[in-house]
Amino acid sequence: MHAEAVSVSGSSPKVAIVGAGQSGLQLALGLLQQGYDVTVVSNRTPEEIAVGPVLSSQCMFETALQTERVLGLDHWTADAPAVARLAVTVEGSPGASWSAPLDWPAQSVDQRLKIPRWLGDFTDAGGRLLLEDADEDGLERYGESHDLVVVATGRGPLARLFPPDLEKSPYTTPQRKVALTYLQGVEPSVDGPTMSLHVLPGVGECLLFPAVTTSGPCEIVLFEAIPGSPMDCWSDVETAGEHFGRTLDVLRRFCPAEASRFDRAELTDANGMLRGSVTPTVRKPIARLRSGRAVLGMADAVVLNDPLTSQGANNAAKCAEIYLSSIVEATEFGADFMQRTFDRYWRGYAQWVVAWTNSFLAPPPHVERLHEAAAELPELARTIANGFDDPRVFYPWWFDSGEADRLIAEKRKQGVGQVDVRALRRALGQYATGVTVVTALADDGRPVGVTANSFTSVSLEPPLVLWCLSHDAGCFSAFQAADRFAVNVLSAQQHYLSRQFSTPANDKFTGVELVADESGLPVLEGALAHFVCRVVQQFDAGDHEVILGEVERFGDEEGEPLVFHSGGYRVATRHPKLDA
Repeated sequence: MHAEAVSVSGSSPKVAIVGAGQSGLQLALGLLQQGYDVTVVSNRTPEEIAVGPVLSSQCMFETALQTERVLGLDHWTADAPAVARLAVTVEGSPGASWSAPLDWPAQSVDQRLKIPRWLGDFTDAGGRLLLEDADEDGLERYGESHDLVVVATGRGPLARLFPPDLEKSPYTTPQRKVALTYLQGVEPSVDGPTMSLHVLPGVGECLLFPAVTTSGPCEIVLFEAIPGSPMDCWSDVETAGEHFGRTLDVLRRFCPAEASRFDRAELTDANGMLRGSVTPTVRKPIARLRSGRAVLGMADAVVLNDPLTSQGANNAAKCAEIYLSSIVEATEFGADFMQRTFDRYWRGYAQWVVAWTNSFLAPPPHVERLHEAAAELPELARTIANGFDDPRVFYPWWFDSGEADRLIAEKRKQGVGQVDVRALRRALGQYATGVTVVTALADDGRPVGVTANSFTSVSLEPPLVLWCLSHDAGCFSAFQAADRFAVNVLSAQQHYLSRQFSTPANDKFTGVELVADESGLPVLEGALAHFVCRVVQQFDAGDHEVILGEVERFGDEEGEPLVFHSGGYRVATRHPKLDA
């Protein structure tokens, strides 16, 4: 049997990444920048990818795009249409149609543009590209010569090496039949570049948005047909011409309000189409090869969502970001490391995307009420629209009828004529802050924690600090009743903890290392600083509670802080003009 733990040697660790898609290449390029020896295995050359069939219906939102910018991989900002709005129409429900601006624009870049360029970046930077069809024997070979093997082949055959996680996967068959078309010559939306989602209960969905492809600007049309419904009408299509004609027919039948924009449309190229189906599946992240050697799965290989909510490329980018930081921190690459790395991705992000996307496949009844309310409440519409960037926003109200009604009432109470919340949020986001996790003990002794960047020092004599907690937070009552709390200032390597503690869950502390404190409060291992505080005052301030505490004990370590600015995580660096 292969040794369970693979120690990182003194030389540059060797990592083999099987699969040259969004997640695999983003991870590979990030590791190269960190000095790792990286091999990428692809079954096609960059030239073959560039002229081959389209790979996906990708549309990436701001926080996913930011993971590319950090690595200098955002080569298409000037070319890709800036998708500034999201619109939803529930057909057959006259009151359920709304449109809202995105806080930051999204963009869609044909993978046939992105992947060849990134492969060029990879080899130019010294990465090794291995062109072959990878199988289990290949994984064994890569494992013999590399410290870590990562499988990023999407839903290809290698994904079947990873056992399905039946507790996380409610589906065993496709919930939609997919037909994808890239078109040029489409009239722009009157509202500007917009992602438009048309929901047809009992039939399926149609998703339309602008993109950039190998021949320039285009419009992507994605049909998601419920199996057996009238939209499931693609089985007899064989040629590109038939696919194009069927696309226009289905548009005219099910989205007549959009169809006129396509009167002069044509296929971008003979390969600008795709048909198939996806079974949403979560797999266990570790595959055991015949030798006993462990390999790690990432992104679509282990967490595959239906493309309905356009989360695939976003998930891949965020998975690459989390895996990158985990690998860089690691001192060994055994199975424990692999499980821990996946858990960071799952608990901090992927679980919320899976639940939200699955809810779109079978929406609970109160979701239509949310859409109807969004048509009259712009701030609710904005909240839903921007949830496509970070689906954790949807908890708990998207999944609970009572919480949905509470949110609708809250948005309605805000009234008309108040400050533009979106613009205010954007302006406030220009003030860079650190990131903390505040922890306490509930009355029953259970640890509670929440991410907060509202922490500040108030006084040195006496030593006072404060932070603010939303009245809507699931842990609000526990913190309101607590007589002590601990503020943990996160390091740059702990952004996964920021995600993990920023969403409602019963397992926030699973896998989190704690240090002993005489108060018994949960203090996070690896935090740059921590402050154990006695509550001295609490008071309401709008939609938050201000909690003032007196510092009883504290500690700090050397390191780089996690910074939050303009809606994304940042790393602090010295100002170049002040650097001696």
